[in-house]
Amino acid sequence: MRKTVFKMTMGLGIMVLAAQHVHAQGQNCAPREAVLERLHEAYGETRRGLGLARKGAVMELFASNETGSWTITVTLPNGITCLVASGQAFEEVAEALRPNA
Repeated sequence: MRKTVFKMTMGLGIMVLAAQHVHAQGQNCAPREAVLERLHEAYGETRRGLGLARKGAVMELFASNETGSWTITVTLPNGITCLVASGQAFEEVAEALRPNA
């Protein structure tokens, strides 16, 4: 289980770095309010989770129970939000980590 959590953490770190690179290129990024409006209106997605990343960036997971779509975004301190990943078949899981796992 620790290996899985480590891989997920590393994957999110790579996605944050990719988002910062994408932001530098100006692709898939927009003011946060515009991105949130688009995710909600076009896909029915709402925020399901968040985490802090390097240099003050915030990673968020948006998903829709109705359509199963999901999106991961990274918002930079300047208020610009970049799309990092998206997909289908979102499933909410509530699992407790085992002690010493």
